[in-house]
Amino acid sequence: MVEFGKKIQVDVRTIWPNEQTDFTPWLATHLEVLGEELGLELELVEQEADVGDFALDILAKDLGTGRNVIIENQFGATNHDHLGKLLTYSAGLEASTIIWIAETIRDEHRQTLEWLNRKTDTTTDFFAVTVSITRIDESKPIVDFDPVVFPNEWQKGQRPGPKPAPSPRSDAYRIFFQELIDELRETYRFTGAKAGQPQNWYSFSSGFAGITYGFNFAHGDRARVELYIDLGELAGNKELFDWLQSDKQLIENDFGEPLSWERLEERRASRVAVYRSGSIDDDQKTQAETKSWAIQNLLKMKKVMEPRLKTHKVFKA
Repeated sequence: MVEFGKKIQVDVRTIWPNEQTDFTPWLATHLEVLGEELGLELELVEQEADVGDFALDILAKDLGTGRNVIIENQFGATNHDHLGKLLTYSAGLEASTIIWIAETIRDEHRQTLEWLNRKTDTTTDFFAVTVSITRIDESKPIVDFDPVVFPNEWQKGQRPGPKPAPSPRSDAYRIFFQELIDELRETYRFTGAKAGQPQNWYSFSSGFAGITYGFNFAHGDRARVELYIDLGELAGNKELFDWLQSDKQLIENDFGEPLSWERLEERRASRVAVYRSGSIDDDQKTQAETKSWAIQNLLKMKKVMEPRLKTHKVFKA
């Protein structure tokens, strides 16, 4: 007969004694755990970000949209003080995604965030998420993020808002990228993202701050898979690009074909890319071929670049 383990609830303070000095720093370095639950590709921008006289716990970026994400944490039950701060941070940082994490979401605060999700425009999303720790018998602790409030995309799509309805072209982009990220997530576990966007690009977390993998429909009816380098300052970006390019021959041998090395002298960022012909205006058969090509090359780019990035001085543990 199979013996089952017993699920045991653990006080979060046994893992993180203090929310500000223990939990928030841990979350800042493990945003992928939260992102996977919410279907977002999150990258840290700043911890304890100043907003007037206050400090937001975590300012992040949603790589899928490039928009600001704010995360406010508290142990215990939600309270009015944190709700006020959350709205202050949202306005001060022009946030599109607002995430409130607590052990317990009080009913009045759940109702408030659900109301905000109904009333705000289609680019503003509110989440309330509980955090808890469990064990199975004497196993290692497991952190659980459970969304209690989340945007109802169907409702948002049905009501009028300040933004016009998406054009047929925008909707074609959304459908293409929805299929792309669904396959990357479900078949290859390449991403935790869940929502395609009505835009001509999508970026994915690499696990290294300032580095993303991406797919774009570029100018000139070309499709592009890229490693995008933007550490936040020009000199560091160019140094990392030059360091990778110094190993160009071996990288291209491992990748299996020549790459486009784009230092982008006129810009802060740099990229390494591979191209093929492709447009959102192509027929369905050609788009399917482009999607398969994108998936193959995103997987190859990660396989080839990840072990090299780990050895660079910026990312070495």
